[in-house]
Order: sequence, then C-alpha cells, then structure tokens
Amino acid sequence: MSTAEPTPTPPRRAGFPIWGFVVAVVLSAIVTFALAALLVNIFQRKQEAKNPYVRLVEVDNNTSDPRRWGINWPREFDGYMRTSEMTHTRYGGSEGAPAPSRLEQEPWLKRMFAGYAFAIDFRQRRGHAYMLADQEQTRRVQDKPQPGACLHCHASIIPTYRRLGLEKSGKTLADADGFDWPAVMTGFEAMSTMSYVDAHAQLLRTPDGTEGLDVGPGGSSIATTTPANLTGQIPGAPTTQEALASHTGKAHPVACVDCHDPKSMELRVTRPAFVVGIQKLASSEEPVPHLPSIERWRKGNRARPYDPNTDATRQEMRSFACGQCHVEYYCGPKMTMFFPWGNGLKVEEIEKFYDDTKFADGHRFFDFKHAETGAEVLKAQHPEFETWSQGIHARSGVACADCHMPYKRDGAMKVSDHWIRSPLLMINRSCQVCHPFSEEEIQGRVATIQRRHSLLMERAGTALIAMLDEVAAAKKAGATEAQLQPILELQRKAQWRLDFINAENSMGFHAAQESAKTLGESIDYFRQGQLLAQQLRLGGKAPPTTQAAAN
Repeated sequence: MSTAEPTPTPPRRAGFPIWGFVVAVVLSAIVTFALAALLVNIFQRKQEAKNPYVRLVEVDNNTSDPRRWGINWPREFDGYMRTSEMTHTRYGGSEGAPAPSRLEQEPWLKRMFAGYAFAIDFRQRRGHAYMLADQEQTRRVQDKPQPGACLHCHASIIPTYRRLGLEKSGKTLADADGFDWPAVMTGFEAMSTMSYVDAHAQLLRTPDGTEGLDVGPGGSSIATTTPANLTGQIPGAPTTQEALASHTGKAHPVACVDCHDPKSMELRVTRPAFVVGIQKLASSEEPVPHLPSIERWRKGNRARPYDPNTDATRQEMRSFACGQCHVEYYCGPKMTMFFPWGNGLKVEEIEKFYDDTKFADGHRFFDFKHAETGAEVLKAQHPEFETWSQGIHARSGVACADCHMPYKRDGAMKVSDHWIRSPLLMINRSCQVCHPFSEEEIQGRVATIQRRHSLLMERAGTALIAMLDEVAAAKKAGATEAQLQPILELQRKAQWRLDFINAENSMGFHAAQESAKTLGESIDYFRQGQLLAQQLRLGGKAPPTTQAAAN
C-alpha cells in the first residue's frame, strides 16, 4: 500500500503593508494639492497682471492729494511716501533736518551769491516729499520777498492755475474742459505776477479733491494783493514769514496728478513753462539727437507747434516728466516764467538766449547785481535735464526714470519704483541692468568722475575769490566803472558756468566731459578777469574789450 505524498504548500507572498498604502495616498494628495495651488496661484498672478489696479475711488485733474490716488495705486504710493526717508551719497542728500548748509561747507558760495538770497540760506537737497516744506521754510523765502512763480516746480499747482484761469472768464473748476490747457496757461501767467505769499494763498484756496478733508479757506494776512517781490517792503505789510504763518490748510508738493493722466495713468507734461520751452527748442536749429520725436516733427510740415503730450515717445516722456522741474529757468517777477531753450540746451546756448533777452525797459536780462562788483550776473537753478541731454546716457536712449525710478517686481507686477533717489543706492536695478560689472566697480567709476568734478569746482571757487579780491583792490586803486566793465563781463560768463555745474545735482556725472569743459571755461574766465583787474590795480589800463568777453 502506497502512501500519497503531501501536497507542498506554495510559498506565501509578502503582502503590501497597509501603512505604505496610506503614505502613498497622502503623498499623492499633497502633490495634487501643491500642483493645484501652484496652478491657481499662476492663474491669479496672470489675472493680477492683466488688471494692474482696481479703481476704488475716482480721481480727476483737480485731485492734488496723493493719498486719494494711493487708494487705487498703493504700490506706487508706497514708494512715493518713502521719499520722506533721509538718504545721501558722497555728493548729495541729507540725513538730517534741517539739511546741512552748503554755505558753511563751501564758503566761496556766499561770496559768489553776494547780493542774492542764496547768500542767506543754501542747503543740501532732501527727498521729493520735502520740496514744498523746505521752500516754505528756507530763509530765502522767509527773510526775502520772492515771486509766486517759485511754486511752479515745488507744489501740486496745476489745479490752481486752472482755477485762476477759469475765474478770469467767470467760470469755476466745475466748468473745466478736461485738462483745459487755455485756462491753465492763463492762470500760470497770472500767478507769475503775484508775490510768493499771494500765490501760496491761492494754492491753499484750491480744493485738493479729497472727500471729507477740509483744507480750509487759506488766505493771506495781507489785506490787498501785493505786487511780486514787494511783500515785507510795503510799510505796515507783514513779512513773508508772518504772512505764511497766517495761512490755514495744507498744500501738497508735486504728486501724482502732476505727471499722470487720472483716467489712463499715462505719463504727461503739465507744466506750462516746459511746454513753451520745448516748443522753442523744437523750432530752433540746434540738433537734438537724443529726442527723436523732435527730429521727426522738424521733418514734417510744422502745421502746429510741437506737443510733448502727443508727439513724444513713451521713453521720452520718462524724461520729460522729470524735465518739467529739473531744469534751468527764470521765475520772475519781471517776466512770465520761461525756460531759456530758444537756442539749444548747452550752457553757452542758454547764455546767448539770456544775453539776447531784454526786460520791458530794454535792459539786458540778468538775475541779480553782484553786491561786491556790481556785475549783472546770471543765477542757474538746477539744470539736470540740460546737462543730461549732453551725456552718453541720453544719447543711448536712457531716460531719467530708468536710473532714478527703475522697475521692480512687486508680486506679479512690474512697477516703476516711485521712491525717487540716487541710482547709487540701488545699483543692481539702476546700473547693472545695462552694465555687467560689480557694484564696487560701478561705484568706483562714479566716484572718480564726481571727485574730479568736485576738485575742479573747488579750483573754480578759488579763482572766483581771487578775481573778486583783485576787483576790490582795483576799485580801491581808483579804477572806474568803464575800466571795470570788461572784467564784469568776464565775471558774468565765469560765474554762470560755475553756478551751472554747482546747481546741477549730479556732480558732473550726467555729462562728464561737458561738465568738465564748462568748469574749465569758468576757471579761465575768472583768471582772465583777475589778471585784468590786477593790471588796473598796478596802474595799467584794461582794454575796452577782450577776446574772451566778446565770444
């Protein structure tokens, strides 16, 4: 009897652990959730980029308070508000209030401005947030009467121009036809004849477009309107300081409405003096290769004047918006404020424009009479636009905003940084976009340019003092006004060039070769004047004219 062998038991398979299954499910869920979140985030960012802002409140051409604009455009407003933060570089800016006095840092300035308000108070610049407050508080305004045109580049003033222009024809701001350039021009011309006190009062009388904010009626403590430059000189009239102190309400510095269309947010030019000035430049024969829209306009039929708001490119507008204020100009009170661009933008071309300009009485244009010599000299303002126009950056198509308001990433948005400041404080976004060098290399190059110009300016200041001392000695020795006249002409030419670079805020960087040439000419003219004065002092006779004074 045979015995059946037992059937072998098959080997048991290892089962998939239940915990492994759970882990796999959880990981899959996490990955799925992460991918879904990423896709949703990408979608939201794309939608956000398509809709850069939500118009929560209405703003119009009369809304001068930037806080209301900030409700719709908070990113830009945040940057604008940061201009109140103190920043500085080696040759500009301030970390204190009040800003340091340049008269103490560079004593020769006081003698250069002898007889002019800048000899009383001249300080380092501060951020855009302070442009109006610093003007209101400077001793140049507090102690000396000033024209109302000074507010053109320090206040959000276009609604006031518009209101004054409309009131001339019996209308109100509610009757404005959009921006209403005719009304703005009329108001601009009217304000150019006012004193600073009266113009400031008009600024405060204009509503700032903010609901629920009572800006007060404003007003001057002066009973009747005073002519420009007479406040504080009329018997019984208050000083500028007393009159400003009597004002109520608060005006705004240059803000959103001054550079942006409230409907489209496109950049625009709002300053009447710039519009008139750029039209004169376009009508001149001076080449402006850095402004291609003007070159195109010149090749057309010229049926209408050049209009920056319709003819300029967007890239040009990124400089024009800044050039409305960062320029050389005359701000009264003897003439309506103007930009001297009829011959071009170079220092000698502007000088010729001034030399050919006559006041109403037929006298040659001048800003002030020098207290030491009696020379009728010119005072430069802050010719950044003119100087930039001569530099390599302008010729390369680089706009002011590219360096001083570079783009930055904010979430899904690419916005222009409205914290306007020196490019040296943000080299990675301002300079390294085009220049593939380290920050140390770029800083070193800029420092070299600025240091050389600073030394040249010191030499020009030394030459100025030497010439003034020799003129004083020549006068003491009996030199007549007729004998001194050629020397005073040299002083006018020399001082104009020195002040042009001194008042410009890049210490030569905006156009290094042009700025160095200008300072070199200044030193030369000062030394020529010194030698002629020395000749008079020693008993010789100065020639009736010189080649330098004639050219």
